[in-house]
Amino acid sequence: MFLYCTYERIRKVLVLTRLKGERIRIGDDVVITVVETRSGGSVRLGIEAPAKVPVHREEVYEAIKRGETK
Repeated sequence: MFLYCTYERIRKVLVLTRLKGERIRIGDDVVITVVETRSGGSVRLGIEAPAKVPVHREEVYEAIKRGETK
């Protein structure tokens, strides 16, 4: 199977609006649930994923890539 993907396609972002309790599914194994919305714009998300799928906040992921983990 040949997968064609251009740089332009990679850069696109899907933006969704969800309410508290609503979910987003990524493939068969990852489910993101809006747990809480707070004043000031912050949102709490619950993420269900298999143990083999690493889930990190962006700043933690970047620190791991730089080798700055304990």
